[in-house]
Amino acid sequence: MLIPHPLLGLRDAQEFSYLGDASLLDRPDGLAEKAGDAFFSYVYLRENPAGVHRELWFHEQGDRSWLVVTRNTVTHEILGAELARDVALRSRSPRERGDPA
Repeated sequence: MLIPHPLLGLRDAQEFSYLGDASLLDRPDGLAEKAGDAFFSYVYLRENPAGVHRELWFHEQGDRSWLVVTRNTVTHEILGAELARDVALRSRSPRERGDPA
């Protein structure tokens, strides 16, 4: 299986470590009300879908970057990959990203 690394081009999947569901990027606020319940769900409850899924992959044998790979878990077809940093920054508010007001 080849993973289309956004900076390095196609790379063999053996260079990477699979680390699970990309929803792990959305870590709950530890200071929020009911944070214990949110962290329980975050740590222990996982989806295991058949079909298109977003996953975290770590380029362990390369540039050590984190990627969010969109993959069909039935066919193993890879539909795209992007840097996890970019995905995480897009999900933040403009203030959290440091954008000017």
